[in-house]
Amino acid sequence: VQLQASGGGLVQAGGSLRLSCTASGRTFSRYGMGWFRQAPGKEREFIAAISGGAGSTYYVDSVKGRFTISRDNAKNTVYLQMNSLKPEDTAVYYCAAARSSFATIEARYEFWGQGTEVTVSS
Repeated sequence: VQLQASGGGLVQAGGSLRLSCTASGRTFSRYGMGWFRQAPGKEREFIAAISGGAGSTYYVDSVKGRFTISRDNAKNTVYLQMNSLKPEDTAVYYCAAARSSFATIEARYEFWGQGTEVTVSS
């Protein structure tokens, strides 16, 4: 599966952005999807996941209550709605797909998008 992420940009602290990730193929609903981010000089961080049928979600503590992951299987797209953004959210954001229907371990993710950059100014 090939993934294309979009929606990044520059936003002020407290603002919102919605990232999108569109996948190729006809079996999108079978894949667990996740969002990751990598800030400058830091390791990649797993921040959110959603199951194939969208019934289960996972969030890292640092984004709980501010970010929402969702998906539209008819459009082969997963979203990350980011609200109340903070300067520490500045990073390149990546979407990824796992063959398992719901993956909360980074090692399960096999397919990666190219990343979209989010910059939050203070």
